[in-house]
Amino acid sequence: MSDINVTPMVDVMLVLLVIFMVAAPLMTVGVEVDLPETSAAPMTGQDEPLVVSVSREGTIYIMDSEIAQETLTEKLDAITDNKQETRIFVRGDKAIDYGRVMEVMGLIKDAGFTKVALIAELPKKGS
Repeated sequence: MSDINVTPMVDVMLVLLVIFMVAAPLMTVGVEVDLPETSAAPMTGQDEPLVVSVSREGTIYIMDSEIAQETLTEKLDAITDNKQETRIFVRGDKAIDYGRVMEVMGLIKDAGFTKVALIAELPKKGS
C-alpha cells in the first residue's frame, strides 16, 4: 500500500504563507494616487469630482469654501452623502510644502475615500 507524503508540501505552503503575510503590508505603503503624466489627455468620468485645494498659506478649501482642517472629514462626508467611492481631486500650490499636501491627502484617505488624485497643470506649448 503506497501513501503520498504531504508533509513537505504543507511545509512549503506554510513558508509561502508567512512570506506573503510579511510582504503584503510593504506593498501598500502610503496614499494611492493617480498621478497624471504631463502629456496625458484630461481624465473624464461619469460623476463630477470634488476638488480639495491647499493654498500657498496652507489653508484648505473644498471647491471655493474655506474650511478648517479639523472639519475636513465631516464636510466631505456631508457633501458626498457618505459615498466613499466619490473621486476627490487634491490641488496644491507649487510653493507649498509637499508634506502639507500629503497631510491633507492622508486625512481624506483616513476618512475612507479610496479615489484620491493629484491635479497638475499641463505644460505650456513650447516649453
